[in-house]
Amino acid sequence: MSFSLFDLFWVFIAFASLQPAFQKRSLEFRRVQALKQFEQDRNSRVIFLIHRQESVSLLGIPLSRYISIEDSEQVLRAIRLTPPDVPIDLILHTPGGLVLATEQIARALIRHKAKVTVFVPHYAMSGGTMLALAADEIIMDENAVLGPVDPQLGNFPAASIIKVVEDKPISEIDDQTLIMADLSRKAIRQVQRFVRTLLEDNFPRQKIAPEDIDNIIEKLTTGQITHDCPITVEEATELGLPITAGLPTSIYSLMDLYPQPQGGRPTVQYIPMPYQPRPALPQPQSQPASSLKG
Repeated sequence: MSFSLFDLFWVFIAFASLQPAFQKRSLEFRRVQALKQFEQDRNSRVIFLIHRQESVSLLGIPLSRYISIEDSEQVLRAIRLTPPDVPIDLILHTPGGLVLATEQIARALIRHKAKVTVFVPHYAMSGGTMLALAADEIIMDENAVLGPVDPQLGNFPAASIIKVVEDKPISEIDDQTLIMADLSRKAIRQVQRFVRTLLEDNFPRQKIAPEDIDNIIEKLTTGQITHDCPITVEEATELGLPITAGLPTSIYSLMDLYPQPQGGRPTVQYIPMPYQPRPALPQPQSQPASSLKG
């Protein structure tokens, strides 16, 4: 049977149209296999929470991706499907997000009875830092960063709104700013109370001293630094957070499977079934060393 150039052209068109679907299925298969392998190596439930936003745009307008209610629904389901005696490994790459969604995930993490470990390969800012505070251990790349968790009202830091009211005579301040300042004080108190809950309830093994807890809260919630100011591994360790520097190399391989998106894809990934830990393989018995006689 012979094919004309016209037939070959349509075969090429059909193949080209199906290739993206094949590539997507192949990438999804590799992700699931990598997650399974990481779970086997760690004997844990692994949850990915990744928000690639550095180059996402629509008609040149940057699009921000952040921790959303949809994310919290998916993460809470993953935690709910995890037996209480199975550790959870949460891999974070996020600029932060909604306070409600973040607090829901953080509370679910501190309620989980087994150990919770957060891995930060690049950055976990704002709400991402709050999720890290919900962990028993934070493992970071040596160059990864966390960030402050001070509340923001609209486009303005709550601490800066309060400072305006404190620095100007009240007669020169409009009612809307006074209302914003009142909301800012409430927002800061709420965040401080929640961060204290995370530190006091979730780090008993680290035995953080009360003065260290106060120092962490003061540093992270009061607007001493800008909201996007990076907090390095060294700075976080000096604050008293349970930081371990140095990630397993498999984390970087996993991150390679989540490149900048070319279209819509889920931002939370886990194997969607109740976790069933595999039995440990029997270790080979060591043989006695043979001796050489002269």
